[in-house]
Amino acid sequence: MSSEWTQTSVGEISLLVTKGTTPTTLGHSFQENGVNFLKVEAITEDGHFIRDKFMFISEDAHQTLSRSQLRQNDILFTIAGTIGRTALVDDQILPANTNQAIAIVRPDISVVRPRFLRYVLSNPSFTRKAQSRTVQSVQSNFSLGELKQAQITLPDLPEQDQILKVLGTIDDRISLMRKTNITLEAIALSLFKSWFVDFDPVRAKMEGRAPEGMDETTAALFPDEFESTGSGMLPKGWSACPLYDLATYINGAAYKAFEPNADRRGLPIIKIAELKAGVTGQTAFSDVAMPEKYRIQTRDILFSWSGNPDTSIDTFVWVYDPAWLNQHIFRVIPNSPSERAFVLQTLRFLRPVFTELARNKQTTGLGHVTVSDMKRLLVTKPTAALLNLFNAKIGNIHERIFKNEQQILTLAALRDTFLSRLISGQLRMPAALAEVGTAHDA
Repeated sequence: MSSEWTQTSVGEISLLVTKGTTPTTLGHSFQENGVNFLKVEAITEDGHFIRDKFMFISEDAHQTLSRSQLRQNDILFTIAGTIGRTALVDDQILPANTNQAIAIVRPDISVVRPRFLRYVLSNPSFTRKAQSRTVQSVQSNFSLGELKQAQITLPDLPEQDQILKVLGTIDDRISLMRKTNITLEAIALSLFKSWFVDFDPVRAKMEGRAPEGMDETTAALFPDEFESTGSGMLPKGWSACPLYDLATYINGAAYKAFEPNADRRGLPIIKIAELKAGVTGQTAFSDVAMPEKYRIQTRDILFSWSGNPDTSIDTFVWVYDPAWLNQHIFRVIPNSPSERAFVLQTLRFLRPVFTELARNKQTTGLGHVTVSDMKRLLVTKPTAALLNLFNAKIGNIHERIFKNEQQILTLAALRDTFLSRLISGQLRMPAALAEVGTAHDA
């Protein structure tokens, strides 16, 4: 390790390490707009902010909560419930405040680059240590004292800048892929809505127009009129069917049935936390012989039907290796391979509906979507020929998204490995730059 690198603590290189307060404890309340107020769910696993998850407080409340007023380049570190999510505050979200579940680390920029410290705090090795030192009550908690005392190895500023150059190159590629996936998902959703919700091609043909942006072969698969059904007016030849009839839904097994172990023997047990963050150091494993129906494979569609209505009720495609499925998650098996894209896109389109269904049955912060709900919820199903075409067209988009997600995982692992090796002195900058160049060409 370079002699210029020093062993220090988070507290020693920070001007402030503190946390916020819930406004309601001081007589204030949340409101429709105002100063941004951040909770844990507003921070993603990869360090971005979800603006839709921001809450708002008044300027008076913001001034009252002076201790936790955020500044540009503050680092946020979640210390309650979900431990170890980090984010770097930029001026785009200011003014802003936060609560007691998030620690605020204000770096001393004379000794550490804020972005570098954020990388260190988000490194899996640091997060695992934090998670191992949590206190369990109603939820996991990591104390400010532990965070201040946490040891890190700090290079000088020029070396930090070089390391940031390497890690930034990787993160730029990850960011580009995420933006690409957002665009691809929007395209898939737009086409699904146009064809199967708004029935745009059918309406165009009824008016004697060629469906916009559609070749004649595709247009021929759409009827040119509606017909009355027991479920209302639908394109002729199409039907309405319960969402539950589109696929086989296999609920995961009870957690205890897996006899989970912390020695990482067997396969990982996938709970909602793993759907969001992947397999981590906190994931339990099982080597118990379980029925094959509980084994999930790469590319399986998974639907989490229980949890926080706003953050947990969602549809995922499993991008990791085989694993065991815990309860509260459905493994979704479409009735035929040709219907996969339609089933996946239907579930994603209905997420706002699922959220409201879960919220209406919410207790102690949790809600759920029941089988009865899915049997009552009717969806429009087109002809088999159109399902085949949609699967070919949108299935290709889904596959591109899937491959991008796998590449993101590879790059994120590479970034974390580089950070650990650079900080430990196992990897020098010239070699790191060469490895990044090789990865970029792959």
